[in-house]
Amino acid sequence: MEKAGKGAALAFFFFFLCFPFRAAPQTGGTAAMGFPVIERLDTRDNGFRQYIADVENNRRRLFSRQNSPLESAESLTIYQYSPRPDEDIFFLAARCNIPYSALASLNRLSNPVMLEAGKPLLLPSCPGIFINTGLDSDLEKLLGAARLAGQDAGAVELTITAGGRSAETFHFFPGADFTATERVFFLNSGFRFPLQTFRLTSSFGPRQNPVTGNFTQHQGLDLAAPEGTGVFAAADGIVSEIGEDPVYGNYIIIQHGQRWTSLYGHLQRVETSLRSTVKSGSLIGRVGTTGQSTGPHLHFELRQDGRPLDPAERLRP
Repeated sequence: MEKAGKGAALAFFFFFLCFPFRAAPQTGGTAAMGFPVIERLDTRDNGFRQYIADVENNRRRLFSRQNSPLESAESLTIYQYSPRPDEDIFFLAARCNIPYSALASLNRLSNPVMLEAGKPLLLPSCPGIFINTGLDSDLEKLLGAARLAGQDAGAVELTITAGGRSAETFHFFPGADFTATERVFFLNSGFRFPLQTFRLTSSFGPRQNPVTGNFTQHQGLDLAAPEGTGVFAAADGIVSEIGEDPVYGNYIIIQHGQRWTSLYGHLQRVETSLRSTVKSGSLIGRVGTTGQSTGPHLHFELRQDGRPLDPAERLRP
């Protein structure tokens, strides 16, 4: 068993996190990871009823300041729930009486669109911020810069094993919430420019095709840059397609959650592999002039539910 807490070795704590003492709800049994399963966000579900009771108790302790951060962490229980297609993170937060910052940080969601229906989600019974020690996404780096630099005394270290993954270590800040900056960062669609430097040569919308001369709907942005310039993932996601097309040339498509995809065309070469998981800002390819192209540039598209939208309205620097 590993240690939990700062300056306190509590094997009990990790047993408690991974295998909560409360009996698993009768409606769904216990998940493979050891967390009680909530089948429905309804008080008729035994697991949900117990979860709400845990949340209320922890909120009362936190806001009456009856316990220390370590004691708050010891009272933390974690449940598992698989969201339905019509449930987003804001609905879940309201229904569970837990800030969406706690749900997002524990489940390592860098923006709202990363929540996937049917994919098991961890529900903490105590409000707070969970910062994974990996600091992989831009949001985690922002959270870490604000809280870990000074090794805040309010942090408790804990290890969680979930969803068949290897054990992950988090710094847990009981009662903490997103700052205004972190909230704006999270609520942004989370897409970043795929090039660090570029010149915009064609916007989204109707235009005359520079190769054929026909008037068509340009479904993305053309970003000119020297051949070989690094192309970076616009957000966390999974590489769903790599191919060669007469128009797009060498291209990559990344799936971001269930609703969003991004496309990167005219690549000189690909620097990632099919089905690989990529982080926002990770190198995926190189600018080229393959396919229907008049010079080195990146054709970049964003699609929601298969429908192309103007990337310029959804990208952050």
